[in-house]
Amino acid sequence: MTEVQDLAGFVAEASWETLSPEALEQLKIRVLDTLGVAIGALDAEPIVAIRGLLDDLGGTPSATLIGGGRTSPERAAFYNSALSRYLDFMDSYLAKGETNHPSDNLGAVLAAAESVDASGAELLTALAVAYQVHTRLSDVAPVRAKGFDHTTQGAFAAAAAAAKAMRLPAEQIANAVAIAGTANAALRVTRTGNLSHWKGLAYPHVSKEGVFAALLASRGITGPEAVFEGNKGFKDSIAGDFELDWSGEDLESVLRTIIKKHNAEIHSQSALDAAQDIREQAGFDAAAIERVCLDTFDVAYSIIGGGEEGDKRSIRTKEEADHSLPWMVAVVLLDGRLNPEQYEPERIVAEDVQRLMAKVEIAPKDEFSARFPDHMPADLEVVLTDGTVLRATRDTYHGFHDNPLDWGAARSKFDALAAPFASEALRDEIAEIVQDLEHRDVADLTAALARVSAAREH
Repeated sequence: MTEVQDLAGFVAEASWETLSPEALEQLKIRVLDTLGVAIGALDAEPIVAIRGLLDDLGGTPSATLIGGGRTSPERAAFYNSALSRYLDFMDSYLAKGETNHPSDNLGAVLAAAESVDASGAELLTALAVAYQVHTRLSDVAPVRAKGFDHTTQGAFAAAAAAAKAMRLPAEQIANAVAIAGTANAALRVTRTGNLSHWKGLAYPHVSKEGVFAALLASRGITGPEAVFEGNKGFKDSIAGDFELDWSGEDLESVLRTIIKKHNAEIHSQSALDAAQDIREQAGFDAAAIERVCLDTFDVAYSIIGGGEEGDKRSIRTKEEADHSLPWMVAVVLLDGRLNPEQYEPERIVAEDVQRLMAKVEIAPKDEFSARFPDHMPADLEVVLTDGTVLRATRDTYHGFHDNPLDWGAARSKFDALAAPFASEALRDEIAEIVQDLEHRDVADLTAALARVSAAREH
């Protein structure tokens, strides 16, 4: 058997009944969190433009769009994934050489599952498959240092999960994964330099292509059977050699993922907690800040701190702001929080934020780098004009492995994001369906999501 066939065998045999109670609970928390983040983005400018395009294109109405309307499964996967990705407020997985967002796969799983009238248990199983495939490939086959984006491993995960949700047999699962994995090796330039809308749309594209690959495979279309180990395959061309025994895998990887507390790139979370800590210290005065110094780990510095992925001080757009550690630290020191409202265009370019951002100095610290990804160390020092020095150090944050979100905290975040678009009664209904999802049908969930308003109600 080829390696993709081994992977397909694992996917075909996967069952939600093998999930531990803890993994099942955290998986449902991820569904609720992802839906809240998606609903909160419904009126974002790029989302409105994409929705207009989909309305113009049409499509067989077999999958629901959050906010109402139906289209073909692959287009629904793109739109719903764009919603859940746009705010950059989703969950994350930290491998030593790679970071990804497994909840990005929910759009693909939801559309694929609805298209075949799947049960909630089948949706949860397919989503757990996505988490397992996405995280484990990131563990053993990181690609960022080679110039490829983390959506590259995601293509294998999205296709595997969509094929599972569609109840395809192992042979067709293998073909779907091979097609998507071969066709979607993505460049890391997506997240370097001045960032574009594609930063938030690269994974929605993968969701779309994963679903479409599964649809092709369901009609008998085949893909390269040696996509991993073959001549000029994934190992030979991109990842290098690695071993992954799918027969020994479970569905517990969701327990190794973390959820964002702040609406910011994942590696900033502990530093932003430290900024909030400093604001609470006696003598703090944002107007009197002379210098801000942050020591952090190498990955944070490289991606969002001004390291190898480019300068992070020319900030004009939402995409640039949520990947700029200097900007994010500055706005939290000023506002005390970082939520979607901080990304309003006028706040991004406001003089106080831009001026303070220029005073933020960031450096990687070897000791901190050695402790990542088990910890996210941040040591923040703020020096005031009168010589006062304020310092805060953080290792983790609420949402990290050692302090995970429970259902109550996840519900609070969901309500805060979804309230402008959904009544309290509708939010209660969505949350109740998700909490009991293994005993419900996917159609119950999508019917509720269709009643969310596409525009702010108040």
